[in-house]
Amino acid sequence: MTQSDRRIYLIKELLAEEPQYRDYEIPDDEYSQKRLLRALFNVRLLKPISDEFLKIQDEYLREETMGKGITDISDLAPVRDDIYLWQEDITTLRCGAIVNAANSALLGCFVPNHGCIDNAIHTYAGVQLRLACNEIMQKQGHEEETGTAKITPAFNLPCDHVIHSVGPIVGWRLTERDKKLLASCYRSCLELADKNGAPSIAFCCISTGEFHFPNGKAAEIALRTVSDYKKETHSEIKVIFNVFKDADLEIYEKLLRAD
Repeated sequence: MTQSDRRIYLIKELLAEEPQYRDYEIPDDEYSQKRLLRALFNVRLLKPISDEFLKIQDEYLREETMGKGITDISDLAPVRDDIYLWQEDITTLRCGAIVNAANSALLGCFVPNHGCIDNAIHTYAGVQLRLACNEIMQKQGHEEETGTAKITPAFNLPCDHVIHSVGPIVGWRLTERDKKLLASCYRSCLELADKNGAPSIAFCCISTGEFHFPNGKAAEIALRTVSDYKKETHSEIKVIFNVFKDADLEIYEKLLRAD
């Protein structure tokens, strides 16, 4: 099957799962088809899936990621010992674990084609990731607490694991509790990565987007928490700070130079 054949197959299968979608007309152009497929991945409910679907989906997603270009951590140059700064798509990074800024349901973003990292990670990992997260949450029996983390396989992403952490949502002002909870996110992720033998971990900017944590203060907490953890535990884990915005890149560059 070509990528186009796989894409059409996946769209048809996902449309057929829900009665309200069964008469939906598939667009002819590639861009619109990709948008539709991503949207269908995003809104898919928790239900079993066939082995044939998973085989074709996995082939499709891995080919898509290869097309975007995969970056291995060995291709990056550290800013200082075991600390890296990288401004690219975290779903294309081959490393031990990447961190997902999750919500308390831990099931991914259900908003079609939303621009958050949670949406992107779940899209390119495949439908297995939501099912794996749901299994964790069913066993846990309650929503994920802020400042904690859970680990899953990465499925179709080039990394080995995804670590899902729920950051604090900042209200009208930043509190000391918010700061402590964000530090707990970073610490929890590092502990999980080390416990599971991940040689490296890539952090997104937890809580700084939809959760409104001030970017500069968040970066300070991230760097301090990582530094303290490595000193206290003598961990040799390599840490990548993955940024999306130019403003965050500038913040991290300034803080790392200051150190």
